[in-house]
This record gives sequence, structure tokens and C-alpha cells, in this order.
Amino acid sequence: QLKALVLKMFITKKNRIAVYSYLFKEGTLVAKKDGWLAKHSDAIPVPNLEVLSLMKSFTSKGYTRETFNWQYHYFYLTNSGIEYLRQYLALPSDIVPATHKVSAPRPTRQEEKSEKEKGVAGGDFNPQFSGEGGFGRTRKNDGYRA
Repeated sequence: QLKALVLKMFITKKNRIAVYSYLFKEGTLVAKKDGWLAKHSDAIPVPNLEVLSLMKSFTSKGYTRETFNWQYHYFYLTNSGIEYLRQYLALPSDIVPATHKVSAPRPTRQEEKSEKEKGVAGGDFNPQFSGEGGFGRTRKNDGYRA
């Protein structure tokens, strides 16, 4: 009658809120695959093992999406994760993560065309073409293949 040994990690509420608030603010979190780091980063002064454990739990619940590359975990907050963190941290619905904020508008095609129609390169760009030389060509008066 052996029961499976289940180990649970105790993470203080202060550390949990620090990780959750950073994840909600940024929308993403990057964690190095190193459980021995004493502190995750300057932004999150929590042991890296606790951050990895919390994110593993979030991924299994579907609150984050994980990508692992070159010994780093990249966690992306999903819509269900945003709703959960909004409820857990008691945030209003008008606050959104940085990845969901609308960025500054890009220049339109009309603005790009007006810059191209000027026909002048910016700065000190002034190429000089002599018409001789180039890759694989010889000079006219060097005597080779004359």
C-alpha cells in the first residue's frame, strides 16, 4: 500500500504576487533553465526555481503558452491567463498587458511613396561610377588579355 509521493512547493504570497504582477504587466516572461539561481532578475527578486514552478503550473492550466529554446523558457500569457490574473490581482478590465496594447501607427503607403518620389538619397550618399573595374573585370591598360 504505497502511495505516490507528491512534492509541492510552498511559495510565499509575496513572491507569487510579484511574479503574477510582472507577468500581467509585460504579457511575457523569460526564465533561464537554472533552478539554482538565487534571484530570477532585478525586476523579479524571487528564486528562479519558484518562477519556473509557477510558470509550469500556469502552462499546465492553459494560462500561458511555453516555448523552450537555447536553455531559456519563454512564457506567453493567453486570454484565459489574462482573465485569471485579472481576477487574482483584482485589476479592472481596462488594464491590459503590454503585449495587448496598441502601438503607435505605422506610416501609411502614401507617406512612404512621397519619400521615394523625392528621388534623392538622404545624408552624404553620393556614389561615383567610373564605368571600369568591378568584380571579375580587368582594367583596360594592365596588359592582361590585351
